[in-house]
Amino acid sequence: MPATTVAVVQTGSVPFDPAATATRVAGLIGDCAARGAKLAVFPEALLGTYPKGLRFGAPVGTRTEEGRAEFARYFAGAVDLDGPELAQIAEAAAAHGVFTVLGIIERSGGTLYCTAVHIDPAAGIVGTHRKLMPTGSERLIWGFGDGSTLTVNDTGFGKLGSVICWENYMPLLRQAMYAQGVELYCAPTVDDRDTWQHTMSHIALEGRCFVLSAAQAIRADAYGDDYASALEPDEAGYLIRGGSVILDPAGQALAGPVYDEEAILTAEVDVAQRPGRTFDFDPAGHYARPDVFRLSVDTRPKPSVVFEG
Repeated sequence: MPATTVAVVQTGSVPFDPAATATRVAGLIGDCAARGAKLAVFPEALLGTYPKGLRFGAPVGTRTEEGRAEFARYFAGAVDLDGPELAQIAEAAAAHGVFTVLGIIERSGGTLYCTAVHIDPAAGIVGTHRKLMPTGSERLIWGFGDGSTLTVNDTGFGKLGSVICWENYMPLLRQAMYAQGVELYCAPTVDDRDTWQHTMSHIALEGRCFVLSAAQAIRADAYGDDYASALEPDEAGYLIRGGSVILDPAGQALAGPVYDEEAILTAEVDVAQRPGRTFDFDPAGHYARPDVFRLSVDTRPKPSVVFEG
């Protein structure tokens, strides 16, 4: 299999405006294609907005009317999997021949999910992964995914899976991905701390895989004057400053990290390099010690209501 050009896109939402964000993403897919990329990975919660710094009026024991209105605005800016925004993005992926991984805020019934969508240029949406464990206050605004969305898709140039933000600190989730043979490990995120780079390098080494981490880069003023963030931007004015990176199976950076700007990072990847690394460490193979350790993964969907007959 020849080397393939891949891209990680560091950008931000048009906050609370999914139509404008979808148009931005579609254009960026074209920009990635112009750089020769066959894969474009976008950040967590890009389509639908990451509400950095909002409190949603939720002190322990009550919810304020102002917080309810804030959530209603957020809910209205989320997207449906079969909605026009993802259809537009799928059309762009098809037109440019780019497999696309995109972080969205998925609306389903009365609940929102932080989801990574896998869009094949020929087949459309072929995989969705709902974040299993929203972090901290995210649990107030997002539902929990289940094991049915731990998907790995064959892109034709490598097996691809997505693990969102702090899910990457869940050892058993990582092991479930390694056991499915993930070669292109995508990590959409909004974690812009320096320590995120250590995590990404560790996963590349542990999984003997290429890691593509796309982080949002968005200025505080992009959210508007009425945005009641409890957090201050950095010195450059960014509320989320980026840190996107592409690493090889030896844990070495092929591109990035980049901070305080929007950027498209590209690199050449060749999954045929992996056996040279799994030679001495395969986390789900000869290094796994199944006689001592065993992981059971429940991949059944867990709907709250099942109608039978």
